[in-house]
Amino acid sequence: MTPGDTSGAPGVVVVTGVGRWLGAHVAARLAADERIERVIGVDPAPPNPELADLLSDVELIRLDLDSLGGLLLDLDVDTVVHLALVTAPDPQQGGRAGMKEQNVIGTMQLLAAAQRAPRLRKLVVRSSTAAYGVSFRDPAVFTEETEPREVPRGGFGRDILDIEGYVRGFRRRRPDVTATVLRFAPFIGYAADTTLTRYFSQPVVPTVFGRDPRLQFVHFDDALEVLHRSVAEDHPGTYNVAGPGVLSLSQAIRRAGRVAVPVLEPGLAGVAAIARSLGFGGYGLDQVDLFVHGRVVDTSRLEREYGFTPRSTAAAFDDFIRAHHGGVVVTRDQLAAAEQLVLESIRQVRSTVRERS
Repeated sequence: MTPGDTSGAPGVVVVTGVGRWLGAHVAARLAADERIERVIGVDPAPPNPELADLLSDVELIRLDLDSLGGLLLDLDVDTVVHLALVTAPDPQQGGRAGMKEQNVIGTMQLLAAAQRAPRLRKLVVRSSTAAYGVSFRDPAVFTEETEPREVPRGGFGRDILDIEGYVRGFRRRRPDVTATVLRFAPFIGYAADTTLTRYFSQPVVPTVFGRDPRLQFVHFDDALEVLHRSVAEDHPGTYNVAGPGVLSLSQAIRRAGRVAVPVLEPGLAGVAAIARSLGFGGYGLDQVDLFVHGRVVDTSRLEREYGFTPRSTAAAFDDFIRAHHGGVVVTRDQLAAAEQLVLESIRQVRSTVRERS
């Protein structure tokens, strides 16, 4: 079968992580595809109530990944779409330890089950451009063959490296299975609700003094399209998935109509704590490093093999802005807090200059 051929569309598809937004939408989209006989959504927890109607045509099974082997055998599953990844630690779910258990150990268990499933012929794995890490020594543009110059500081980036390593081992053991790894840029768009979109939704946005990183995003609808094609067609290999073009952080903040507050890099964690106290959410090392160095990937392989080009990074970001326009108003107290942050940043810069002179 050649890449892009749909003559072998799968019969029974299992989607992990169906209790979350991405997994639910992917499962629903696959269930609406008449070429696919059956879609089974797997998650240890029930889906969010707002996703119930969306999943009306999806068979839901509450199951941990370590119990997946019997399901794959009993139902003659021929395709697995692995989306059950956690991008940031949740204190209510065990923090960083729980995150690694879900991402790394969960993927190991899934791949072990997949290896023993004789009818399995396709595996699609959600990955991330965080696999490249971020470093001042990085190239201007990453291709799929680029090796990270440094191990990522953030937990999610390290988990992604482990996950992709296990998938490479699976490919060696099961060369008969078409394995697709999709390295997504950060999701954005009208429907996305992520750490990054909450960052840009703040009226006061902390940035790193002297840094204006280049960023890429992928529109959520385009991510769904790529995932759907990865199941309905054959696309073996690893692919960067991002919107063409870039936005600098300063451009993104201006487009969002927000107030940028530059701080020294060592102080960003402190500013994030202040932001959390104002109800703006928190950030991990993955996000901090991204705001310092940025990351841009080449998507020519995706465009060539899939015959599909996601909308540009700028267009995806503008869609997010239109959907959230007017959603956050800068109050007098928040402006006062921003002013204090700016003054503190200036004091830090002056102190650093005096120490170095």
